[in-house]
Amino acid sequence: MRSIWNGAISFGLVSIPIKLVNATENHSISFRQIHTADGGRVRYRKVCELDGEELDADEIGKAYEEADGSMIPITDADLSSLPLPTAKTIEIVAFVQADSIDPLQMDAAYYLSANGVPAAKPYTLLREALKRSRKVAIAKFALRGRERLGMLRVVDDVIAMHGLLWPDEIRAAEDAAPETDVSVREAELDLADALMDTLGEVDMSTLHDDYRTAVEELIAAKADGALPAKEAAPAPGGGKVIDLMAALENSVKAAKASRGEGEEGGGESVAEVTHLGSRKSAPAKKTARKTTTKTTTKTATKTAAKKSAPARKTATKGTATKSTSAKKSAAASPKSTGAKKSTAATAKKTAAKKPQSPKKRASA
Repeated sequence: MRSIWNGAISFGLVSIPIKLVNATENHSISFRQIHTADGGRVRYRKVCELDGEELDADEIGKAYEEADGSMIPITDADLSSLPLPTAKTIEIVAFVQADSIDPLQMDAAYYLSANGVPAAKPYTLLREALKRSRKVAIAKFALRGRERLGMLRVVDDVIAMHGLLWPDEIRAAEDAAPETDVSVREAELDLADALMDTLGEVDMSTLHDDYRTAVEELIAAKADGALPAKEAAPAPGGGKVIDLMAALENSVKAAKASRGEGEEGGGESVAEVTHLGSRKSAPAKKTARKTTTKTTTKTATKTAAKKSAPARKTATKGTATKSTSAKKSAAASPKSTGAKKSTAATAKKTAAKKPQSPKKRASA
């Protein structure tokens, strides 16, 4: 990697020659400005606004603009004459705990590479001391014409330096907080914790810039004289969410579904998000409730009638059976008298016939 600065780390009486190397790189895609009519490149030329002449780089200097618009020229010689002890030195001023550094101060990151064989021993000494103490070093250094603040820490076997903003460069945050007092319930915090646990951790190496990938595909397609297929735009969201609990519950459900996890506990029902609706819908809801109540009452009445019908039929059948038996009994009385008479007559006839039998046998 190409170094952008050469100097030394000042560690007490120890001096460690190092090279400063960029630890990050910008992968964003840059574009050129063109004339849309003919595709010609548009370039910016540095022109003096007084005489209109185009200037070369060696003709351009620096100046400080006052509030009234007047310019105070500042030359490179003027700047080089200023005392700047960190011009070629990264001067360590303290060792602190890493969590004492506000992430808002973090700026560009660099690797510090040992410059030459003699630098290997003190470089390793500082690296191992940082590892064992579990602290970071706060240092001052100068880069690109200004003094800066930095934090040194160990990444694998390399000392890395993060540029830090000066404390007075961090703006106060109170104006960005909500202006109204809001109370949060314990149940809402519990759901937020559940959502955090469901989302879990992520391997940072798996994250990538989807937009940059899409831009690269677009450039490749247009270079081949074609356009990639347009993806359907995501559907717009619904109305304003007024039920935070339902939103949290649905978020937990969606996070579990994205990870392929089923719902625990036999599939608990999740509350639906309530959207802002029209006030006119309230009477309709009351009417619907009344209609539902009437329908339910009628249904219950019919059901009770159906259930009582078999009992009535049974009772009717029993009554009919008893009455029929009574009628049969009543009708049976005269019939039985007639039957007795007919039986007596038959007996007489039989008795009259019996004496004739011996006569017949005798004559035989």
